[in-house]
Amino acid sequence: MRYHLRALRLELPALAEIPLVEVCELLPSLGFPVDGVEARETDPILDVDVTANRGDAQSHRGLARDLSARLGAALAPLSHTALAEGEALFPIRLEADACPIYATAILELGSVQATPEEAVGLLGAMGANAKQLAAVDASNELLHRYGHPTHAFDADTLKGALIVRWGREGERLVGLDGVERKLTAEDLVIADEAGPVALAGVMGGDATKVTASTRRVLLESAYFDPRVVRRMAHRHGLHTDASHRFGRGADPAMAPVARDLLAARLMAWAGARLVGAWTAGALPGVRPAVELAPGLLNRIAGEAIPLEEAELWLTRLGCQVARSGEGLQVQPPTWRHDLAIPEDLAEEVLRLRGFDRLGSALPPLEGPPQPLESGYLQRRRVAARLAQLGFFQTVTYGFVDPEEPPLGDEAAGRILANPLGQEYSLMRGTLLRSLRATALANLAQGAREVRLFEIAPTHRATPAGPEESWTVGLLWAGQAGGEDPLSPVRSLAPEEGRAFLLGVLEDLGAVAQPVPVAEDGPLGWMVELPLAALPAHSERIIPPFRPFSRFPRVERDLSLLVDLAQGYRELADAMAASLRACAGSAFQDLRCVDVFRHKSLPTGRQAWLMRMRFQALDRTLTGEDVDAWVAAALEAARAHGAERRA
Repeated sequence: MRYHLRALRLELPALAEIPLVEVCELLPSLGFPVDGVEARETDPILDVDVTANRGDAQSHRGLARDLSARLGAALAPLSHTALAEGEALFPIRLEADACPIYATAILELGSVQATPEEAVGLLGAMGANAKQLAAVDASNELLHRYGHPTHAFDADTLKGALIVRWGREGERLVGLDGVERKLTAEDLVIADEAGPVALAGVMGGDATKVTASTRRVLLESAYFDPRVVRRMAHRHGLHTDASHRFGRGADPAMAPVARDLLAARLMAWAGARLVGAWTAGALPGVRPAVELAPGLLNRIAGEAIPLEEAELWLTRLGCQVARSGEGLQVQPPTWRHDLAIPEDLAEEVLRLRGFDRLGSALPPLEGPPQPLESGYLQRRRVAARLAQLGFFQTVTYGFVDPEEPPLGDEAAGRILANPLGQEYSLMRGTLLRSLRATALANLAQGAREVRLFEIAPTHRATPAGPEESWTVGLLWAGQAGGEDPLSPVRSLAPEEGRAFLLGVLEDLGAVAQPVPVAEDGPLGWMVELPLAALPAHSERIIPPFRPFSRFPRVERDLSLLVDLAQGYRELADAMAASLRACAGSAFQDLRCVDVFRHKSLPTGRQAWLMRMRFQALDRTLTGEDVDAWVAAALEAARAHGAERRA
């Protein structure tokens, strides 16, 4: 975002005494990094990073509020005179709950319009050119100065009532950019009796725009649901100054104030005469207060912060603060929609207080280590067992696209208020959708067999909000054997794949019914069930420490000739049992590291390279020890028809 230093100083006079360098150091300490400073003939332009949740700071007055809170300096008064409202002179109907308030006025413009030099300079600094149309320039200037988008219609082009409603399939609108767009029932539109005249909170329409010949204007200053505006802007590929601010949450209480400010500018800039002002709808209800307990604040800070100091910082932000028992009862201001939970308030206190004041060392920890949580131990045990059965753990996004096939995953009640994008706007209710997409991607890249599992939270909608529960999802697809060189590759009949997953579930101690990965063929099977349906982990203890050996590790390879039909597990178990019997704890591992099949080998035989690893805790192993253990392993292999390859 671009900020004109002169405009910032008009909102916060105390900045006039602070050098530019100090301003550029102060802003990052408040969470607004300065990316650059553009030198101009008058005052510099600051390029400042503003996070998406701080829609209130996307204006000069909004950024000045945070600076005012840190400096303890007063903002310049918002000089405006409230218009005397009367009877509605033009019918306004609000038929969509996404627009609770719509403040408007009708003015007759004078014959001469002149945009003041100060406004022209501000618009130029923001990268916009003044149009020398008072209604347009004043609306744009107000947006950059105070952050609340407004709009002016040519009142003589409107037909009948002005209606805020949902769009209708097949309706079209030509925007101010001259592009015709097809509307849907998900679009919030401003319409008259003839049809849509604007995309609410995004862009006005070409047919009702203000021109040099306009003599009467109807002003619009409203509040629109941020989620609706974001979805519309994304759907139509539009990013406007208005959608950027409405989509991040405007201040609903600013709607009548911005209307009054716009009308005052038209009277001053164009000699306009006020015909009438009125408001349709009402401000949304007051949000519930948030309670900040001192224990939470001190835990997040890592040190004790006096409650009086927290009250001071929050009051400077514009919050209404009252003592409630041992904590604070905080009513956030209407422009701070991001302050919704106690942690938000604690972060604001620490931010304004200064993160540099936090201690550089962790507070002392006392008491013995706490036992690991039983749910964590259960998840770890299930993941380890599935990995032993040949499944690969995957981690997929917890947010999905509500427009994708649902798999019985109803979206109601789990839509995010401020998503990263449309495709990440739904809290998932199933793991199967993500597992299936991952499996299909792997098969498309040439994988012959896919065994996947995921252990993650899923959500279901309840009257109290989304409810989280841990879920385990399994998927098998492709061909049996897959990448394993010891197993022949073959396609499984549909019921064989289903029986395989049922066997895995039985191994875990659970019962559930797999469903096909694809409806049009036996591609594979998948299943999910609540983690609570699996046996709980019986041990809730701190894992015992196993000492590390200080002595060298020894590895020996043994190349065996075995029959092509030889089962790996049977042979490996026999060799491992022999090694445990003779080597004891010094035996650590046995595995096949290479399979060799070639016409140079005896007919019907293949070569397996078996690697053994030994390490003792109390001594360095000798060659005689290891030779004897390898000989014992070879004898166990010979008992199963294997022989040493020359």
